[in-house]
Amino acid sequence: MSAVYLIAVLLIFATMALALVRAFRGPTVYDRIVAANVFGTKTVLVVALISVLSGNGDLIDVALVYALINFIAVIAVLKLVRHGDLATAGDVEETHE
Repeated sequence: MSAVYLIAVLLIFATMALALVRAFRGPTVYDRIVAANVFGTKTVLVVALISVLSGNGDLIDVALVYALINFIAVIAVLKLVRHGDLATAGDVEETHE
């Protein structure tokens, strides 16, 4: 059974490497953001696999917290790219004549 986990970890690391390549070479900023999100998601998977292999259930909580931080960070970066400022409300400004 440990061979299956080893293969899974190696495949996850391979996809993490591909995500890093996309993050550095991405033609657009959105490709880079998606690659960073994929890298964060794969990190959560690695932490979960380590939790299963070690038998330490507390690491699942760490993986969940990291997943939430990854999600919030991606939303913040997308807002920063779109609006140029994190403090804007994102509402469309109306012009009054």
